[in-house]
Amino acid sequence: MRPSHVYPEGAEFGFELLVCRWAEAAWPPDGGSDGDAVIVARQLGTKRRRWDTIVVECDPAGLAARARFGDRELDSDLLHVVRHAPAEWAWYRDALPHPGYPWRYVRAAVHRAAGRGVVEKRRRNNRIEIRRVAPYPDWVRRIVAVENKPDLDASAARALSDQLARDVDTALADEVWVATAATGGRVEPALLEDVPVEVGILAFAFDADAPGDAWADATVEWHPSDVTPADAESDEERTTTRLELAERAYGAGWRSYHDTMRPDCRHFELRRYGRALVPHCAAKGGPQTAAECAGSCPDFEPEPPVWRTGGWPVEGGPGKGIQSLLRDRREWVRRREYPETGDADAGEN
Repeated sequence: MRPSHVYPEGAEFGFELLVCRWAEAAWPPDGGSDGDAVIVARQLGTKRRRWDTIVVECDPAGLAARARFGDRELDSDLLHVVRHAPAEWAWYRDALPHPGYPWRYVRAAVHRAAGRGVVEKRRRNNRIEIRRVAPYPDWVRRIVAVENKPDLDASAARALSDQLARDVDTALADEVWVATAATGGRVEPALLEDVPVEVGILAFAFDADAPGDAWADATVEWHPSDVTPADAESDEERTTTRLELAERAYGAGWRSYHDTMRPDCRHFELRRYGRALVPHCAAKGGPQTAAECAGSCPDFEPEPPVWRTGGWPVEGGPGKGIQSLLRDRREWVRRREYPETGDADAGEN
């Protein structure tokens, strides 16, 4: 299989998108599965750590129940309200545990939650009472973190080593991987680099012209250790942080790169690569990174107004169509993972 040329030499952005698309269709790497559904996102983390790719392994029935609360993420304040909302009407201060910050912020979150339809709210005896619309489900089984380094040479491994060691120690993710480009050698160089022994290594080879699932070949060069701590179920802080991370993944997905790029530029295109759709810049004649594709780009040109006629919606041109397509693909993946939807076309992006 030929090496991938979808990403510029030395850049990780295109490689990252291809890894995300592969994970969405083929996770877990060993082919085994306990019937989990998966939600894949990119560039998510905490204040102290951000990962390239996040794979949330979900209980399918729980994921379907999560849909009751809408397509958008529930942030930390909304989660506090939704998770603890009572089955029967109660004053919100009696129903919710103390948040550790002033109640006025909780009251604001209650109003937001009611506006989103994720809880019910009423005023009774001059008090705000709430009631849940449904129990918030236990939908997250495991969280897997993946660092993408297509060229994992010695210097890249040294730069990553401390970060990966902290990932193992903090154990916010249950499993940690490094994804790199396969070299085709008898021994992949990544195995010889300074990567913590608990971290798995995946070697990828991509071929845009290969049929079906052969477009992406992922080989497990080193199996990771499960770093889930023994007291994970009783660690409320860890549970809450992981739910916040999973909610962000649910709301954003990995196709949200259009939020930080300029699909309204006349040169912005989506090109099919295997079973993935990746950004392409007609002005540069090749793929671009998210940092390059910005309003400061010297080649940036807004879409001509005439492009917003002739069949395109009046409120937007091809750029709006690209955004809509990527949002639709994210939503299609969610529906595919629900147990009641049945089989879906695995060739979709």
